[in-house]
Amino acid sequence: MTTTSSAHLTQLWSRGCEFLGTKYAILGGAMTWVSNHNLVAAISNSGGFGVVASGAMTPELLNAEIERTKAITTQPFGVNLITMHPLLEEMIDVCGKHQVRHVVLAGGLPTSASFARLKNHGCLIIGFAPALVIAKKLIKMGVDAIIIEGCEAGGHIGPVSTSVLAQEILPEIRDIPVFVAGGIGRGEAIVSQLQMGASGCQLGTRFVCAHESPAHHNFKQAFIRAQARDAIMSTQLDQRFPVIPVRAIANKASKEFISVQSNVIREYDNGSLDLKEAQLKIEHYWAGSLRRAAIDGDIENGSLMAGQSVGMVTKEQSTAEIIDELVNQANQFLTR
Repeated sequence: MTTTSSAHLTQLWSRGCEFLGTKYAILGGAMTWVSNHNLVAAISNSGGFGVVASGAMTPELLNAEIERTKAITTQPFGVNLITMHPLLEEMIDVCGKHQVRHVVLAGGLPTSASFARLKNHGCLIIGFAPALVIAKKLIKMGVDAIIIEGCEAGGHIGPVSTSVLAQEILPEIRDIPVFVAGGIGRGEAIVSQLQMGASGCQLGTRFVCAHESPAHHNFKQAFIRAQARDAIMSTQLDQRFPVIPVRAIANKASKEFISVQSNVIREYDNGSLDLKEAQLKIEHYWAGSLRRAAIDGDIENGSLMAGQSVGMVTKEQSTAEIIDELVNQANQFLTR
């Protein structure tokens, strides 16, 4: 690393660092069951920006999680809230109570009431934009930054790749910071997005095997063994029975899911199930499966949500080592 390359990288992501209040414009993707206080604080303490995944937490659980995070870091961190949460207003108020500066809204377009409530608490709002038209709509609503996430990402995904989204959105959005996510696992990729106009990048899969991650040993080993091609998108067999697109490492459960769909479709076609019953049977297949794998360690019957960058996860490391590695790769790339 040279002083010149370091200064160049600092300049490239200066907008993102200023917005986040961090040394590096690297966000930790909010991963349910994984992005808890230990991992979030470790990312923030290492110069990045950790984000608590509230998932299906209650306001009481979120309150406790924020308190635990604040106890082990004085650095900035954010909270990810799901817009469809039945107690979203209370979740927002918990963030306001703790003076959480940055709130990431995921799971769909937020309402104007949610925006107003967050603004009243002094929060900066980060929204997900799966298309240029959504990005522009969010800006009109008053969002302070956006994240564009391609289908290479793990977990719930959209239909468009990171590279295409970046080309579609980055040249058009200059008023607010834009962070890029999905399939990013090395520093060189971060630099390429910054050079296209991004303010920073979000990574999730790379942090699953951090020492500070609460993921089960079996879950981490599945990531270390996997290649990019193993992280596949969930299969939908029939348009009458929609399947929410999710990217995860293929395992026994993902293969059985295809059989389950086939059997349910057969039962519906022969009149054994009505449409709603059949749809619910398919929807409920994955209930609790992420916790089963990530926390309980059942990697055959649980969901191994992972992005295609999982092939770049080759060992367990400390969070600080992962971030240092990413920054060094970025600087070496700029030097070359």
